[in-house]
Amino acid sequence: MTDTPADDLKPSFRSDVTVELVKHSAADSDVLWAARVSTAGEQSLEELTKDPERSKGLINYLMRDRHGSPFEHNSMTFFVSAPIFVFREFMRHRVGWSYNEESGRYRELQPVFYIPGEDRRLVQQGRPGKYEFVSGTDAQHEIVQRSMQESYLQAYERYQEMLAAGIAREVARSVLPVGLFSSMYATCNARSLMHFLGLRTQHELARVPSFPQREIEMVGERMEAEWARLMPLTHAAFNANGRVAP
Repeated sequence: MTDTPADDLKPSFRSDVTVELVKHSAADSDVLWAARVSTAGEQSLEELTKDPERSKGLINYLMRDRHGSPFEHNSMTFFVSAPIFVFREFMRHRVGWSYNEESGRYRELQPVFYIPGEDRRLVQQGRPGKYEFVSGTDAQHEIVQRSMQESYLQAYERYQEMLAAGIAREVARSVLPVGLFSSMYATCNARSLMHFLGLRTQHELARVPSFPQREIEMVGERMEAEWARLMPLTHAAFNANGRVAP
C-alpha cells in the first residue's frame, strides 16, 4: 500500500518545542510512604493522608544521602513535540524511561521544521568539555535561516515526489532531515527525570557542570516546571543538594 501525498501541506518553521503533561501519579507523599515502609511496615500507609510538608526533612535526607529508590514510586507521562535530533539525544536516557514516537513508516510526515530563534547562540568557542556558545552575527543568523529553509524545502519536495510515484513511506522518509519535528510520549519517574535534568540542563545550583545542546535543554526546562508543580518538596531538595540524582 502506498501514499497519495496531501496537496495542501504547507511547510512551516518553528523555533520552540512543546511539552505537555498528559498523565501523572506523582506527589511528595509518594516518596514518604515508600521510604517509611522500611521502619514502619504497614503503618507507612498513613503517609497517604498526612501533609508531606511535615516530613520535608526526610525527603532532603534521602536526596542528600542518595537513597534513590523512594523517588521511583511515581509516574509522569509527557507529550513532546521537538526536532528529531532532540529525540535522538533524548533516547540515550533508557533507565526509568518509556517512549513511543510517531512513525514515518505508518503516516505521512508533516512539513514542520526547526529553525533556531534569534536568541539561539550559534558560535562555539573553546575545546570540548570547556567550551561556550556565543551569539552569532546578523550575517550568521541569516545564513542559518536561509540554508535551513532551502534544504528543508528541497528535501520535503523530494519526499512528496517519491510518495506521488508510489514509493513506500519507509523508503521516501530517508531524505528527510533531522530538523523535522516529530512527536512522542515519554514516561518517567522522578528519579529518572532528575538524572535527565542533571545532564540536560544548565543550572547555577548544579554541583556537576553540564553542557547540553540548547534544544534538548528547552525540553528539560518545560518538564522540570511541570514536575516542580507536582512534587515541590522533592524538587526543592534536588536543587538544595546540587541537582544530582539520588
